[in-house]
Amino acid sequence: MRKLLFGSVIRPPLTEPAPDISDMAAEELAAALDKAARRRLGRSLSIRAVDAGSCNGCELEMHALSNAFYDIERFGIRFVASPRHADVLMVTGPVTRNMSEALLRTYDATPAPKWVVALGGCARDGGCFAGSYAVVGGVSKVVPVDLHIPGCPPSPTDILKGLLALLEQVNKGARAS
Repeated sequence: MRKLLFGSVIRPPLTEPAPDISDMAAEELAAALDKAARRRLGRSLSIRAVDAGSCNGCELEMHALSNAFYDIERFGIRFVASPRHADVLMVTGPVTRNMSEALLRTYDATPAPKWVVALGGCARDGGCFAGSYAVVGGVSKVVPVDLHIPGCPPSPTDILKGLLALLEQVNKGARAS
């Protein structure tokens, strides 16, 4: 124990380095996303996360948006606990047979205007789980999808870019893909 204590006095703390200039682009991206949401909705964007049977890789990246580094709450973008308060359903993973009814009910409970984002390769077409007896397939087999964000898993920056593209397409009156 004494060795650990003295070692921690000599060694510098283990922390992440300050963000690069390129990482500041995430802040600009989040600000543009908030501006597009306020232009389209007149308020901030609310996201309901739905895990339809994933490996949790996409959830880790999605929830990283709420950590101190990205902190999308400062731009008014927030995750909500109820689909009744959501504008966007962000669905991860292939839709399993057990979750298909729950996903459909969540979609029906979300008020209009609503958009569905399929996050990751598994949500697009089932990914490596496609063809399994327990998997229905991608999200589009159960509910209409407005945007697919590719990746396994997609980075938080890619998720922000996807949400911005969704709102820009909606503002133009077309569906994003």
